[in-house]
Amino acid sequence: MKEFINYLVSLIVDNPQDVEVSERILDEKSIQYIISANEKDIGKIIGKGGKIIQAIRNIVKVLAVKHDKQVRIEVA
Repeated sequence: MKEFINYLVSLIVDNPQDVEVSERILDEKSIQYIISANEKDIGKIIGKGGKIIQAIRNIVKVLAVKHDKQVRIEVA
């Protein structure tokens, strides 16, 4: 999932080489992903009213359910 999130975010931003996704295991079913990118690209990742990051969360949530996981995504 980490690679998939990185791929999605890289398509949105102007500086895809600066995108980094870190993974933190919270427990056996919960994973937290933290997206970091160039300061100029953070707004593009979040989107107007948070619509882009919410769409990314929804897509990843569908994938996580298939693997019986819970996922949290944050932008740093």
